[in-house]
Amino acid sequence: MQPNSLAEPVRVLIADDHTLFRNGLRALLHSILDLVVAGEAATGEEAIAQAAELQPDVVLMDIQMPDVNGIEATRRIIHTSPHIGVIMVTMFEDNDS
Repeated sequence: MQPNSLAEPVRVLIADDHTLFRNGLRALLHSILDLVVAGEAATGEEAIAQAAELQPDVVLMDIQMPDVNGIEATRRIIHTSPHIGVIMVTMFEDNDS
């Protein structure tokens, strides 16, 4: 992707309960031009609250998280903010997940 100085950067919210994974993902995303990490969440409830407050363009959402799982958190986020894109992130190898 070529940098576009006229466009706003893509704002990403990282939602994962594993601190090391969030740190690694943040480091990777910081290396991409035209992209900014808008925030991070360690639980489903935090992801819902951060999405509502920060209004990111995209949420990278873990499926399994404490309190509210990523699937339910995604439902709630797109219900209140349908313009936010959500990409599910998982370590599961089965297709059902």
